[in-house]
Amino acid sequence: MPRHPDPDAPFATSWWGNAWIGALEGTSLDAGRLARGRAYAREGHVDTITVAPGRIVAYVHGSRPRPYRAEIRMRTLTPEDWDNFLDAVATEPAHIAALLDKDMPHALVDAAERAGVQLLPGAGDLVPACTCPDHGRPCKHAAALTYQTARLLDADPFVLLLLRGGDEQALLDELAQRNAHRAAREQSATTDGASTATLPGTLARDVLSTTYRPPLPPPLAPPAHPGEPPLLPSVPGAPDPTSLEFLATDTASRAHAYLTTGADPFPTADPWYDAVRLAASHPGLTGRRSFSRQFAELARSVGHTPADLARAAAAWRQGGEEGLAVLESPWDPPAGPFDRARGALITADLPRMTIHHNHLTNASGSLQLRYGRDGRWYPYRSEPGQDDWWPEGEADADPVGAVTGMIGT
Repeated sequence: MPRHPDPDAPFATSWWGNAWIGALEGTSLDAGRLARGRAYAREGHVDTITVAPGRIVAYVHGSRPRPYRAEIRMRTLTPEDWDNFLDAVATEPAHIAALLDKDMPHALVDAAERAGVQLLPGAGDLVPACTCPDHGRPCKHAAALTYQTARLLDADPFVLLLLRGGDEQALLDELAQRNAHRAAREQSATTDGASTATLPGTLARDVLSTTYRPPLPPPLAPPAHPGEPPLLPSVPGAPDPTSLEFLATDTASRAHAYLTTGADPFPTADPWYDAVRLAASHPGLTGRRSFSRQFAELARSVGHTPADLARAAAAWRQGGEEGLAVLESPWDPPAGPFDRARGALITADLPRMTIHHNHLTNASGSLQLRYGRDGRWYPYRSEPGQDDWWPEGEADADPVGAVTGMIGT
């Protein structure tokens, strides 16, 4: 969510939003963590919030590059609770009007409590969880999520009802039915069995029935960037949410590429190629030897180590399938641009390089250029003398450009 527009303004302006914050602050035993959570929330460290029955989830950015997954849980209402709540609301038309106007007056909450239903959380009702190593309850990331949620509650009290397990449209439909039944009973009691005249009219199905169907509007232009999937909650027995989010992100990216370029979204059926392509855009890849659990599982699924997959993903980022071929398949290029490359490097006062297949390597064994069948030079780097080559930098049609882009001169 964006940075708070006014650093001095309270997080909640509605009384129910403040009650939500009160439940958080009544649970915490550490004022310092709450203060850091407020600062994180005001500075916009909380990503998009996903609300589901019984839980709210969001990624929260901390001091490390990878964000943490924060979650707040709250007990949902039972079917009997919802039945009592709907009866309490339906008896007072003003309550229905308030909900439709995104308002939650004290009278509505009081009526629910008289029916034995507690809508707002009390101290201890909010259960925080986070993937960070801090075991505070709540940690600063979960506190930031809770403070930001108060802004959602301010704008729409149905967020609270969804947390309690109630869908907005289903609740409004049920309220409409109960209100209609109540009005019918009152009308029946008023007429006391007297017959009423039937007004003339036409059935709606007769008015709307037609064989004419207007043409569909032209499709909308594709967006500038692929969309992002919602943050999925962790549910016992369900698939891992981070894996699902990863696959959904890849699907959106393929669909966007197909809509904007017409490129085949499934260019190869080879599992290794597909795994490398996925890994090349994996958000958990942070370095040569730092991998997320999902990344390691992806490597094992195609019979490779995480390091193998990370190296191949770096090559894919350099040049797609051709970049991977340069990594995996040495070849002997014909005379021509490849032979002239060493002279161009010497003229540019760059290190003298030896030839082996399509590789040019400097004397210390730390820099290497690989010539691709697409006519481009792919830069590689290794620790001196270790023969552990990793793609580094961008491929270039000019060997001098490829080297200088890698060494920064």
